[in-house]
Amino acid sequence: MGFSSNGSCALKFLIYGRTGWLGGLLGKLCDAQGIHFSYGSGRLEDRTSLESDLAAVRPTHVFNAAGVTGRPNVDWCESHKVETIRTNVVGTLTLADLCREKGLILINYATGCIFEFDQDHPLGSGIGFKEEDLPNFIGSFYSKTKAMVEDLLKNYENVCTLRVRMPISSDLSNPRNFITKITRYEKVVNIPNSMTILDELLPISIEMAKRNLTGIWNFTNPGVISHNEILEMYRDYIDPNFTWKNFTLEEQAKVIVAPRSNNELDATKLKQEFPELLPIRESLIQYVFKPNQKTPVA
Repeated sequence: MGFSSNGSCALKFLIYGRTGWLGGLLGKLCDAQGIHFSYGSGRLEDRTSLESDLAAVRPTHVFNAAGVTGRPNVDWCESHKVETIRTNVVGTLTLADLCREKGLILINYATGCIFEFDQDHPLGSGIGFKEEDLPNFIGSFYSKTKAMVEDLLKNYENVCTLRVRMPISSDLSNPRNFITKITRYEKVVNIPNSMTILDELLPISIEMAKRNLTGIWNFTNPGVISHNEILEMYRDYIDPNFTWKNFTLEEQAKVIVAPRSNNELDATKLKQEFPELLPIRESLIQYVFKPNQKTPVA
């Protein structure tokens, strides 16, 4: 599905989330591709400041990589609910509404952590949640706000919603990287999940803007991979002496405030649009582990 944007051949992107992980990577990608871009200086919930950004930059497309995920993790949102609503709901809707008013497509980096395995999508079945499925996980306040805003954004025909999950990049020093997180945990659960390899998928999101694609997209690599499978690859490619301990979801629940989402998203729609998209394991090897390889043979 597309939207008749004001965009011309000369691309100019307005990106929100300059200080964030995704926003920073997007800027680097634009530089590498020779795409003109500016970072928004306005706060998402402040409509007047967003209007000023749009007037000053005159973009062809807008990207929203800003949002509250919590520091050090989503448990922060449980005790900062108003702040979470202000950015994740009010801010995102304000930006989407203003972009629609100006005839601009908004590429919105959202989350797929709004689902959990259930009777119709059992763990290990290979049956993933599709774009049209309604969220069934509101265990954390973060996920609750994200599900809420996704539902409202369906009414904005100018918005491209990308459901990101457990993002991974080749920068293994970044504390936001899912691999970096789990290598530093004292114990990890071991559950197959859909995940997003940013080195492969962020360039695809830029291409989606060029194609003026809109609607909801499961923005993950096809298939699932478990925590242990990733850590085994980390051991094989990076650190042969690396060890880890597992614990159960019940044990995990004792050390976190809010439950975490575990699911498989069906990436068929994205794969049909971008046939070159690699399955999760292959993408991990090509984009993350081989470039970082420290062991002689893996």
